[in-house]
Amino acid sequence: MRLMDAVLGFPAVLSALLLAAVFRPGLAVSMVAIGVAFLPVFARLTRASFLEFRDRDFVQAARALGAGRMMVFRRVTLPLIWPSLAAGTVLTWARALGEFGATITFAGNLPGRTQTMPLAIYISQSSGKMDEAIALSLILVVVSLVVMIFRRQSARSD
Repeated sequence: MRLMDAVLGFPAVLSALLLAAVFRPGLAVSMVAIGVAFLPVFARLTRASFLEFRDRDFVQAARALGAGRMMVFRRVTLPLIWPSLAAGTVLTWARALGEFGATITFAGNLPGRTQTMPLAIYISQSSGKMDEAIALSLILVVVSLVVMIFRRQSARSD
């Protein structure tokens, strides 16, 4: 977890700069940089959930009944930590969705090619097209709400 703490301390733009120094700048480098920058959020949630269920009675019972480590992980632990995995994925996705520093710095802002929604909102707002910026913002809000509702519904069915 110390590595995750170190990565969490780096801004996404800095990780993109480090990757761009090693590789050629572009959209793929920006995507990897954003993924690396937000990986600690997912890793922390997953680790906390795994540690919570690791030594529970039903895990110990499955081991006592002869299930191997992989069987216990697949049949007992993974279903128990599934809600945390899903929550970590949604939180990481939502946080990365708003990141545009690494994208604008290293992938550019080419409409239809490398422009993301946050970049389009920023450009629309700064060029005085407030109706367009509000419409794009509402699209992001609706997408986020749909994901949250879907996530909540899937959690209830589990």
